[in-house]
Amino acid sequence: MQDDPSAFENRQPAEEEVRERDGLSYRISDYDYELPPELIAQRPIEPRDASRLLVVHRATGTLEHRHFRDIGDYLRAGDLLIANQSRVIPARLLGRREKTGGAVEVLLLAQRADLGADTWEALVRPGRRLREGARILFGEDRMAGLPPRLQGEVLGRTEAGGRFIRFELTPEFLALHAQAQSEPPAVARLIEEIGRMPLPPYIHEPLTNPERYQTVYARIAGSAAAPTAGLHFTPELLERLRTQGVRVGFVTLHVGLDTFRPVDVEDVRDHKMHSEEIDIDEATAELVNETRRTGGRVVAVGTTSVRVLESVASLFGGQVRAYHGHTSLFITPGYRFKVVDALITNFHLPRSTLILLVSAFAGKALIEKAYQEAIRERYRFYSFGDAMLLI
Repeated sequence: MQDDPSAFENRQPAEEEVRERDGLSYRISDYDYELPPELIAQRPIEPRDASRLLVVHRATGTLEHRHFRDIGDYLRAGDLLIANQSRVIPARLLGRREKTGGAVEVLLLAQRADLGADTWEALVRPGRRLREGARILFGEDRMAGLPPRLQGEVLGRTEAGGRFIRFELTPEFLALHAQAQSEPPAVARLIEEIGRMPLPPYIHEPLTNPERYQTVYARIAGSAAAPTAGLHFTPELLERLRTQGVRVGFVTLHVGLDTFRPVDVEDVRDHKMHSEEIDIDEATAELVNETRRTGGRVVAVGTTSVRVLESVASLFGGQVRAYHGHTSLFITPGYRFKVVDALITNFHLPRSTLILLVSAFAGKALIEKAYQEAIRERYRFYSFGDAMLLI
C-alpha cells in the first residue's frame, strides 16, 4: 500500500524534525562555552555607561561594536524600556551554630510570609549539619563585648535543598534593650545591618561601594542578586532617552535561587525552575499595551524583565495586565515570545537558564556567534561585564 501524498504533506512534523529545522537543542551541553578567566569582570567600570555594547541584529546576523552610552542610536520615539526595579538586599549572613560554634553562611533568597513573620527561604553552608531545629547566631561582636543580636531557627528543607529559616532577636540582645529602656530594632533592620552584599562567587575582589551592585532606579528591596543588565544605565542616559521620546516603565522580579543554581540535568526539559515573586502595576501594563497598539517596540532591560512580561502575557492569553504573584516560567529555545521585541542583557554563564533564554530570543547559532566574537574582542563578562543589545 502506497502512502497518500496529500496526507504526507499535511501531517504535523515530529519533534525531532522541528528541532533539526529550527536548530533547536534541549541538551544543556550544547549551551556550554570556554571563557578565559581573565574576561570575568571583577569590578564595575566607571562611569556605568562606559561599558561596551555588542549590538546583535537578529534579522541579518550583523554584529556591531559600540558603547552603552550609544544605545539611543538604536532606540526611537515610541519605544518603551521595561526595567526591573528590584533592589538587592544584604542577603549574605555569616554566623555560627548555637551548639557547636561552627561557622555558617546563609544566603537569603526569598521572604516567606506564608510560613510566618521574618521567615526566609535560604541557601546554607555547610548544609548537611543544619537539620530541622538547628539554631544559628548572628551579629556577635566579641571585641565590643556584644552578644549575638539575631538568631535563626531551621524550620525544614526546601525542595531544592535549601532551608526555611525563621529569624528573631536573641534574648541577650532584647535584655540589653530592656535594661537601657530602648526600643529594639526590627528583624529586617538587623538583617540590613548584619548582612553583606551577596556578590556572585566568580567575583573575588571586594566591592568598595555597595551601590555599584544596585541599578540607579532600584527601589523595592527583595533580590538576592542584581538584575545586572540595568547596571549600565545612568540617570543622565535615562533622561537623554526620555528626551528623544523613549518611555521607561518598571516591573519587579525579586531574583532568587535560579541565579545561583546551574542546570544540572542534560535534558533542559527536566530542569525545574524555581518560583520567583513578580509584580507589574496597572500603569505599566497600560504603557506596554499602548506601545504595542501604536507600533513602538517593547525593549526589556534584562532577562528578569523578559520573564515578568512573558509570564503575565502567558497568564492572560497574550495580553499584559496588572499582576502580583509568582512565576516559574522557564524560557528555552522554541519558545514563542508574546511581548518583548528587543532585549538588553549581559553575557551569561554557560549551561545556565539565562543563556537558554537569550538563545530562545535570538537563536542558538547567532548567540554562539555573538559570544565567540565577544571573546575574540576581549569583552568583559558576567555581572560587572559588558552588555548586548539583541534587536
